[in-house]
Order: sequence, then structure tokens, then C-alpha cells
Amino acid sequence: MQLEIPSLGPRSIFSKAERIDSYLRVLNALMLRDMRTRFAGSYWGYLVQVLWPVAHMFIIATAMAFRHVPPPFGDSTMVFAATGAIPALAFQYISREIMKGIMQNKPLTYYPQVRTLDVMFSRVLVEIVSSFLGVMLILTILFALGLNPIPKDITTAICGYLSAIALGIGVGTVNVAIIQVFPGWLLGYIGIGILLYIASGVMFLASDFPEQIYYYLKWNPILQLVEWVRLGYDPTLPITIDYIYLFLWIFGSLSLGLALERTIGRRGSA
Repeated sequence: MQLEIPSLGPRSIFSKAERIDSYLRVLNALMLRDMRTRFAGSYWGYLVQVLWPVAHMFIIATAMAFRHVPPPFGDSTMVFAATGAIPALAFQYISREIMKGIMQNKPLTYYPQVRTLDVMFSRVLVEIVSSFLGVMLILTILFALGLNPIPKDITTAICGYLSAIALGIGVGTVNVAIIQVFPGWLLGYIGIGILLYIASGVMFLASDFPEQIYYYLKWNPILQLVEWVRLGYDPTLPITIDYIYLFLWIFGSLSLGLALERTIGRRGSA
């Protein structure tokens, strides 16, 4: 799919408004290009991205049912699986797809109207929309099955989910800086992402482990984000969230990533 880059036109008294309009059209073009090229060059293929969290939920719930494992909290295995898969995948997809977006759209940054940050921002918007659509679809399916997916503390669950998105943006920004120097980092990060997903407590309740093991598991920020969401469903869980640690990860990774991107971008343009 070709990307039509809008021209800013001659400077005038309306140049600021023209630049804003051009910037929005660039973002719109980048987002549409991403949605068209992600799967088989069709907008219908974009639905695959939305359906992945649903697939994860069913796979985890089916595996637990096959092994006759009761849900660690609540009455529904599917609700338990959803509370883990949603925040973990929100982080994983955003942090990975921002990096892939830069690799796929790098030639577009040679246009003066398109910057690396524009490509990153457009991919973040697409991933956030995809994540929200996935959440809505999961809630719809759970309601249709006669289950109650509404958390007891909605604010806590939403804050945990939004923090997972924020951390995904921060780590994804760092990945963008790394991938421009070491292109092979994409494969390395995919492997790391799988390990983080397995150790993030999506398929188990980490607080059920012995204290010595649980202590080391909590160094994984994804696990604490999953626990944050689950705490909204069952406030009585023996979970303590280290909010300072999580916010250090979120703001630290975002600051580091932007600083690295700016430094690498300057070297690349020199």
C-alpha cells in the first residue's frame, strides 16, 4: 500500500493550521497503511489482531478445564484467564509492534513530513484501539456465556490495564532505539516476551507460590500489572502492588527511549 504524504504548501498566515492538518493527515495515512498491511493487505485481516486476546483466553481456560484446575479466585476459569491475558497482551503487543512499525515504515521517514515519532505514535494509536476492541469483544463473549466480567473495584482494574498500556509504550520506545542499531533485537525481544508472558502469572496466581519464589517473580513488572488488574476483581487477594516500582518502570523506560531515539535520530541525520 502506497502512502500519500500531504504537502504543507506555501507558508501563509494559516501555516500553523495547515501544519496541524497535514500532521493529522500523515497520522491517518500511517494508521490506515498499518491496518491494511498487517495481515494479507486487507482491513479484514486487522480483525486477527483483535481476536488474539480472545484466543488466549479460550486456550488458557480450556487447558485449565482439561487439567481440572479450579480458578484460583472467583467462580469462572474464563474470567480468571481474561484478567491475566488482557493486561499482559496489551503490554506485549504495544511494546513489540512499535518496534516492528519502525522496521516496516523506515523508508517513509525519508519524507520530510514523516518523522520516526510519527510512525511510533501512529502504531501506538492502532495498538491501543486494537486492545480496546479486544477487551470489548471479551466482555461481550463473557456476558453472552452468562458470566459476570465486571470487576468489584472497576477503578483498580482499569488503572492496572492502562498502566500495562503505558509500560508497553515506554518499553516499545526503548525497543525502537535498540532496533535502529541492532536489527536482530526483534527476534531477541520476541523470545524475551514469551518468557515474560509465561512468568507474568497469566495462567496461575503468583501469590500462591512460596514467599521466596514470589519475591523474585515480582521483579517482573508485567506480573505486578496482572495482579493489579486481578486485585480489582478480588480485593481480598494476598497481593501487594509496588506502585513506585511500576511507575519507575513506566516513566523511566519512556524517558530513556525518547532520549535514545533523539540521540540516534540526530546521528542518523548527520
